[in-house]
Amino acid sequence: MQLVIMAAGMGSRFGGLKQMEPMDDYNNFLLDYSIYDAKRAGFSSVVFIIKKDFYEAFRDTIGKRAEKIIKVEYAFQDLNDLPEGFKCPEGREKPWGTAHAIYAARDLIKEDFIVINGDDFYGKETYEVAYKYLKSLPEGSKGKYAIVAFEAKNTMTENGAVKRGVAFQDKNGYLEKLIESSIYAKGDKVVCEPLDGTPAFETEPSQLVSMNLFCFNKDLIPALGEKFPLWLKENINVPKSEFLIPTVVDELVHENKATVRLLSTPSVWFGVTYKEDKPGVVKALKALVDKGEYKEGLY
Repeated sequence: MQLVIMAAGMGSRFGGLKQMEPMDDYNNFLLDYSIYDAKRAGFSSVVFIIKKDFYEAFRDTIGKRAEKIIKVEYAFQDLNDLPEGFKCPEGREKPWGTAHAIYAARDLIKEDFIVINGDDFYGKETYEVAYKYLKSLPEGSKGKYAIVAFEAKNTMTENGAVKRGVAFQDKNGYLEKLIESSIYAKGDKVVCEPLDGTPAFETEPSQLVSMNLFCFNKDLIPALGEKFPLWLKENINVPKSEFLIPTVVDELVHENKATVRLLSTPSVWFGVTYKEDKPGVVKALKALVDKGEYKEGLY
């Protein structure tokens, strides 16, 4: 099984390329911890989705370290990587979105896989949950997807609101609804402000939220190849439009081509949404190393 890491985005709120910010005394990044956790959970290779401009920096840091323990491959997310018959509009700067990121890796994804953000720490239990789920599926499964979700209280930062997919499940444990929202703590509740402009609502700290950790069968790749041209026909000239994973998955579910299990992890997320988050992340990682959860230096 493969680990696919979306690491092409610049961290505008953080003020730089978050994925390449050292987080310990050994100059390891959060990505290093993700790869380490995925490898020990059972994943056999990693595909980095990056901007081509950052290839040498990635290869000479994260890539060289990761190569010591896992097979490493690179895919490049490019605005001009479009299906035949489409051309990127002049002046377009915004990337085409997370589903396009996976589309960029279409020639490298050969097995069932998970996809994660490059600037989040998910915790070892999260990768164990994801691996166990994919491993449990019959060989050749199609459309048997899953999200590994966190309790909202385990994904917060003291330095501002964060974007999360508020996840609701049906009585059988399948994803019923995912509301992309800006969330923040308010007393003993969590306030969710949907990004689509619908009214805000309050929920419990234990509410499950998506951190963009999806489990996919490899049949997602041809599905993206079918969906992307259709999406482009409607959105190519909308400057900030994005071809997003949740949108594609929602369409496949409604077409009865996929189901999405809602899995949960006890792990505590942390990341560098804001510059002020870094000291807390460094401290948290050191505490985990001191407890023996990670080897000093990882590699």
